[in-house]
Amino acid sequence: MMPVRLAANQPPRFYRGGAEIATLRGGAPAEYGPEDWVASCTTLFGEPLAGLSALPDGRWLRDAVRADPVSWLGPDRGDEPALLVKLLDAGQRLPVHCHPSDEWAKAHLGSRYGKTEAWIVVGTTTPDPTVHIGFREDASADAVAEWVRRQDTPGMLDALNALPVRAGDTVFVPAGLPHAIGAGVFIVELQQPTDLSVMLEWTGFLDSADGGHLGVGYETALGCVDRSGWAAERVAGLIRHPAGDGPVVELFGPAVDPFFRAQRIDARSGVRCEPGFAVLVVLSGAAELTTEDGERMALRKGDTVVVPHAAGSTAIVGDLVAIRCLPPGGPR
Repeated sequence: MMPVRLAANQPPRFYRGGAEIATLRGGAPAEYGPEDWVASCTTLFGEPLAGLSALPDGRWLRDAVRADPVSWLGPDRGDEPALLVKLLDAGQRLPVHCHPSDEWAKAHLGSRYGKTEAWIVVGTTTPDPTVHIGFREDASADAVAEWVRRQDTPGMLDALNALPVRAGDTVFVPAGLPHAIGAGVFIVELQQPTDLSVMLEWTGFLDSADGGHLGVGYETALGCVDRSGWAAERVAGLIRHPAGDGPVVELFGPAVDPFFRAQRIDARSGVRCEPGFAVLVVLSGAAELTTEDGERMALRKGDTVVVPHAAGSTAIVGDLVAIRCLPPGGPR
């Protein structure tokens, strides 16, 4: 099986953005196209098909994987990748929200996965690119419920840590942690394969509060929020600036491996990748990928490519920088 180059997959969203995706990938930006769901076997919450990635032959990637999971994912990997990769270009500040844990999602929605995620900052376009993450001090359930009831955006933002970011940073966002990505931050996002969000802030983004609580009501939904205090030294542990200029740099630490993994690849001196399902996002340059059987594929800036396990060991050589995204690699 050969790696497959994928077309852009930008389902309409409720916030503005997408110009940086267009700059990277080519094409005209859509005002409300801030997310490109790459190699997606996941749908938008409540939707039967929206969000799924299509293969060039017209099949959904999800269906192809289910039909031949060993070739796509490898043995003992089930029939879905346990990973969703996105390009996300925040054309405006995202609302304050959080994502449920596996345990909460199973108990209240019957979902195998919650939504732990992580961001790889690949560009910024504003003078002070910022993310808001974790309450600075413990917040009571009553206080959070009141912020949501009143839609007190200043109160919520003031309660969160405001952290500057720059290209090359990675940010780990455990399930439950309230957060908002600031305008002008362009990321490659890895996450568990769901579209589960509890919107603490919905005014100005959604038509009503009904779209913000996953259909269970806010009294129940707010039970997934991590209300503990994330002081400076604690929240600092979520942000890294991985060092190293070698051909392969691991972008997350061991604590993240049970959810997903990512590497920055610099192919100038050649990179060999072990067999396994992977998603490549090419950030710059051009190179040639060669499979174990000697099949070749040209790679260039803006390409998004899904690599099946059956492609075997692959080699990438050329003046190229890419993010290689991988499924979970350790026990939960």
